[in-house]
Amino acid sequence: MHHKEFLISGKYLLPMDGQGTLIEDGAVVTCGDTIVEIGPVAQLRAQYPDADELRQKHGLIMPGLINTHTHAAMCCFRGLADDLPLMEWLQEYIFPREEKLTGEIVYTSTLLSLCEMIRSGTTSFNDMYLFARDVARAAEESGMRAWLGEVLYDFPSPSYGELENGFALMEQLFADYVDNELITITVNPHAVYTCSPDLLIRLGRFAAERQALLHIHLAENADEDALCRERFGVGPVRHLDKLGLLGKRTLAAHCVILDDEEIALLARCGVKVAHCVESNMKLASGIAPVPAMLDAGVFVGIGTDGSASNNDVDMFGEMNSVAKVHKAALMDPTVMDAETTLSAATRGGAAALGAQQEIGSLEVGKKADLIVVDFDRPHLSPVYNPVSHLVYAARGADVVHSMINGRLVMKNRKILTLDEPAILADMVEISREIGRLQG
Repeated sequence: MHHKEFLISGKYLLPMDGQGTLIEDGAVVTCGDTIVEIGPVAQLRAQYPDADELRQKHGLIMPGLINTHTHAAMCCFRGLADDLPLMEWLQEYIFPREEKLTGEIVYTSTLLSLCEMIRSGTTSFNDMYLFARDVARAAEESGMRAWLGEVLYDFPSPSYGELENGFALMEQLFADYVDNELITITVNPHAVYTCSPDLLIRLGRFAAERQALLHIHLAENADEDALCRERFGVGPVRHLDKLGLLGKRTLAAHCVILDDEEIALLARCGVKVAHCVESNMKLASGIAPVPAMLDAGVFVGIGTDGSASNNDVDMFGEMNSVAKVHKAALMDPTVMDAETTLSAATRGGAAALGAQQEIGSLEVGKKADLIVVDFDRPHLSPVYNPVSHLVYAARGADVVHSMINGRLVMKNRKILTLDEPAILADMVEISREIGRLQG
C-alpha cells in the first residue's frame, strides 16, 4: 500500500551523517517508517506537492537521541536514596525495595520514564530491568524504539523467582518479539559480582545462539574491581575475556575502571560501551576514560542509567555533562568537543546497539526517527554553531516534536501516544506504596 509522504521543515537540518553536513532551511520527507529524501525545503516542497508539512520556523531537525543504558522503571525510586556509595545504595536501599516490586509498578513507572524520554528527545533506549514483559508492554504503547531484556543474577528474582524460570522467561520474550519492528530483546547478566562464571557463560551462549545483544554492567567502580580480583584474580574486563564474553555484540555499561591494555582489549574484541557520566559522578564511581576509548577505536554510546542514580533520563543534560567532565578530568578543553559528544549520542549509540544501518543519522533509506528542537529561545540565541548549542546550551525541554519509525509521537510538546496526566496520577499512588516499604 502507498503511504502518504510527510514533510518536516525547519531553519536547520542536521543529519549527523558523519560529513559535518548542515542544511539551512532544510527538510526531511518521510514515507511510512522510512526517510525518502532530505534537502532544502523549497526543493522538497516542489518535489512532493501533496505531502503534509510540519513546519517549525526556527526549528532544528536532527536524529533522535539514543539512550544506550537505562533502567526506565527505576524512576519509581527517584530521589529515594541519594548521596550514597554504589554498593550500599544497591544492597541496603534498592535491592530490598525491588523485592516488593510488581509487574504493574514496573509497567507504570516505565511509562513515566518513556514520557520523560519522549519529552527530552530520546527516540531509542536500551533497558535492563526486572519484569521485562511489562517494560515491553509499556514500550509498545509509547511507540518508542526499544532494546530490552530481563536482568539475571545468581539469587532468586522478584520478577521470575528461581533462575530456571528466568531462562524460560527469556525464551518467551524472544518468541513474542521475534518480528517486532520497534522492540529488540536482549540478554542481560547483571554484573560480574552478581553472576557466577557459569551463569555468565550460559547467558553468553544464549545470546550467541540468538545473535542478541549481551548487555552487562562492567567495571563500574573500584569496589567491583576489587571484588572481582579477590574472587577471580583479574579485573572485570579480563574476567569476561577469559569466559569468552567480549565480542561485537557485547554492550558494556560504565567501563570506568580500565587500564590501557583493557581499553585495547575492548577495541580488539569490538565491545561497545555505554557511558553514563552523571550516574558515575553521583555515585562517585569515577570517570570512564572515554577519550582514550574513542582514540583506541571503541564505539561509545551515551546512557543515563536509571533515574534513581542520575536522577533524570534527559539525554541533552547527559551530553552537556559528558562534554565538560572529560575536559576537567584531563585538563584539556579540546577533548569531547560538541561534534564528538553529539555523535556519541546519535551515531555512536546506534553502533553500540548494532543498529547503525537503521538509525542514528538522517539518511535516505534509514528509519524516520527524528526530533525538532526549537531554537527560538533566549538561551539558544544567537546561532553561530548549532551543534555547539545542542551540547552546551539546549535542554530536553527545547524539543518540540518527535517522530519515531515515521509516527509522530510528540507534537508541540504534547505526547500523542500516552496519557501523561493519568500516568502522573498513578505514580503518586505508587510512590505512597513504595514509601511504606521502608526496606
